[in-house]
Amino acid sequence: IENLKYENVTLFVEKDTLQTIFIKPAKKAKATILYFHGNSGNYSENIELVKPLVEDGFQVFMAEYRGYGKSSGKPTHLNIASDAQVIFDYLINRRDVENTKIIIYGSSIGCQVATNLTMKNQTKIKALILDSGFASFTDIALASRPIEQHSTIKYYVTSPYAAKDDISKIENVNKLIIQSPKDEVAPFEKGKLLFDNAKEPKTFYEYQGNHIKAMKIDSVKLLVEINKLL
Repeated sequence: IENLKYENVTLFVEKDTLQTIFIKPAKKAKATILYFHGNSGNYSENIELVKPLVEDGFQVFMAEYRGYGKSSGKPTHLNIASDAQVIFDYLINRRDVENTKIIIYGSSIGCQVATNLTMKNQTKIKALILDSGFASFTDIALASRPIEQHSTIKYYVTSPYAAKDDISKIENVNKLIIQSPKDEVAPFEKGKLLFDNAKEPKTFYEYQGNHIKAMKIDSVKLLVEINKLL
């Protein structure tokens, strides 16, 4: 990764391995961000999205889900959620993390995992950021199919956790919801639903651009909002 200091870590879950990367800022980190990427093949495709965070002084830990990138195994809703807990437990026990504030950052479908993990560990987490998120895995399926298929999808496409439900159970964690009305992937109203269901303290950040493009087109303003979470 050009001009960035980083460490690769392999974590073991059951018979599989998870490939992770820990990217460090040039100076002492102001906080630690655990970043859950969207439906991309690996974390290298998301480096440009987290680079402004690192340059602003955050240390960022990213992992590839089972079956993504170089991580082995097959992804399911349940094992991705359990893997997130393994990753979180490893991270908070590192000496270079244990005295820092923890921010969980979910991008696109990663918002489902990020919200579920935060709900389960909220006393250890300072803030939750949801960037271009969906209300649930079912909503993801609905967004990509014609309305005639929606009743069938709602019946068959279910998941064991949903961000729109989990976020309502999170107390005393700062929340930043990032969404665009021009997003062609994640419907704006679903991101607004996440915000509406969330308890205070919470902030809604609206930008004008396509899916998960806020950090690319609006990084200066967005970083101001992220720093307020601390």
